[in-house]
Amino acid sequence: MATNFSKELLVKPGKKVKLSHWDPEDTLGWDKGHKMKESLDKNIEKLDKLQYLLYAEHKRALLIVLQGLDAAGKDGTIRHVMAGVNPQGCKVTPFKKPSVEEAEHDFLWRIHKAVPQLGDIGIFNRSHYEDVLVTRVHDLVPKDVWSKRYAQINDFEKMLDANHVKIVKFFLHISKDEQKRRFQQRIDDPDRRWKISDADFAERKFWDDYTKAYEVALEECSTDHGPWYVVPSNKKWFRNLAVSHIITETLEGMNMKFPPPTVDVKKLKWK
Repeated sequence: MATNFSKELLVKPGKKVKLSHWDPEDTLGWDKGHKMKESLDKNIEKLDKLQYLLYAEHKRALLIVLQGLDAAGKDGTIRHVMAGVNPQGCKVTPFKKPSVEEAEHDFLWRIHKAVPQLGDIGIFNRSHYEDVLVTRVHDLVPKDVWSKRYAQINDFEKMLDANHVKIVKFFLHISKDEQKRRFQQRIDDPDRRWKISDADFAERKFWDDYTKAYEVALEECSTDHGPWYVVPSNKKWFRNLAVSHIITETLEGMNMKFPPPTVDVKKLKWK
C-alpha cells in the first residue's frame, strides 16, 4: 500500500491549524494486519541501516521531537519505532520541569546542550515547545515573554539546520476519550499504576487550553527546516507505523553516502 506519510501528515508551513480537522482515529486507509506489520518491520530494519550510514558519514545529525498530551504515547513510540537502532548512536532526553540551574538560563539553554552530535540521532521526549505550551496554559510567564518564543524557536531550529542537524517533529494526536481510556488502563493494571499522578487528572481540565496552545505552536513553528507532523495516535499501531515511515523517509532524503576509506585497501597485506 503506497502512502506518502510525510506528505499526508505534514503541517504545511504558513497554514492555519485546527486540530478538530485532524481525526485521531485516522489510519490513512491502513488496517492492523500482516501488511502493516510487514511495513513496520521493514522500516525498523531500514532505520538500523540508515543509522549506521548516518554514523559512518559523520556529517549530519537527526533530531526527533515528540510532543503530545499525557498518555499520547511518547514513550511507546520510542520503544517500538526505535527498537532496532544502536543505543551507542541514539540518545533520548526527557524534558520535565526545569531544574534550578536550568531556570537561571534562557529557555533554550538546556535544549541546546542535548542536541545530538554529528553522526547521532537525538530524541526529545517533550522539548523546548513546553515553553509555549505549559507556560502559556498556566501563565508561568507573561504573554509578552512566551509570545516572542515562537520566533526564537524558529531561529534556533534554523540555526541547527544550517549546522547539519536535521529536525523532524511529531505531535501525537489523541482524543480526550482515548486519554481517559488509557488512564483507566493504568489504574486497572497494578504494573502500570506508578505512571498515574494527580497532575495527570488535573491537567485534563485544561484540555481545550492545551489544544489551542498546540494549534498556535504548530502554525507558528512548522517550517521547511523544522516540519511538524500531526500523527493520529488513538491507534498505537498506526502511530508507530506513521512515525517509522516519516523518520525513514527523512533519513533517506538526506542522501547520505559512506565516506571513502582512510587507507588504500589495495595495499593492505596480511602478515
